[in-house]
Amino acid sequence: MLQSATTLCSTALLRILAVFAIGALLAACQTSRVGYPNTPVDKAVGSAANLNSLSQVVEAAPQDPNAYNTRGIAYAKAGRLDDALVDFNTALQINPRSYQAYANRALVYRRLNKPQEALADYTSALLINKDYTVALNGRGNTYRSLGQYNAALRDFNAVIRLNSGDARAYHNRGLIYQAQGLDQAALNDFSSAIGYNSRAYSPLLARGVLYLKRGDAKSALKDLNAALALNSRLAPAWANKGLAEEQLGERKNARKSYNRAVGYDRSNQIARDGLARLNQGRPAVQVERDAS
Repeated sequence: MLQSATTLCSTALLRILAVFAIGALLAACQTSRVGYPNTPVDKAVGSAANLNSLSQVVEAAPQDPNAYNTRGIAYAKAGRLDDALVDFNTALQINPRSYQAYANRALVYRRLNKPQEALADYTSALLINKDYTVALNGRGNTYRSLGQYNAALRDFNAVIRLNSGDARAYHNRGLIYQAQGLDQAALNDFSSAIGYNSRAYSPLLARGVLYLKRGDAKSALKDLNAALALNSRLAPAWANKGLAEEQLGERKNARKSYNRAVGYDRSNQIARDGLARLNQGRPAVQVERDAS
């Protein structure tokens, strides 16, 4: 006998939540939360067992937009973006006021490098729920990627007014201040982001890079080590760690860090340049570097 749609939804969601990482795409049957556009593919979420469970939810409740929204999130997390779009489109056909589905579809558009479509969906979500911080953060990041800093700042400031403890908004706003050359304001925001979410590695990486730019290699190294303790596969963190170590005269450690960076990303120019300097016996450079 088929379980009720509600029970199926709860069962499927519990399975998904068990394998989703912090900061990943997330949604429940009644609400959702989206992560960064470069959320990595998660084969566990896209496994046949998980998708079969979610498809049972859809089959049991074919007019429930939340069922499609939830399966769409699993597809997106698994890297099946076309399938995710189909489910989000269906969710919105059933319920055109599902601001969560708009925000989730916007995230997929960002991953497909379609920023204008993403902006339109985030704006649609906010027309339905003007205080939806997920959409404000997402739209702000989309504006930032397009170099529209004033529009991005308005969205991040709105998030902080709504939730003064939103670490992501501080981090995002700090990136804009950094791009505008407002280093102290950027440092303040990165520090706020770290204070509100000690498990987030992105603001640690950003602050470490900014410390490097300001000539404070010791503080940079501390932040970069902390970022790598949270995610040891961050090629930019290893590369900038190598640069900090090189500036501190720790050339052996710097070589190890550069090699780790190249191991994760052979195209990382910071690491490649650093290894070339070390191989040629040249001194460390003191230049601005981009965290990305």
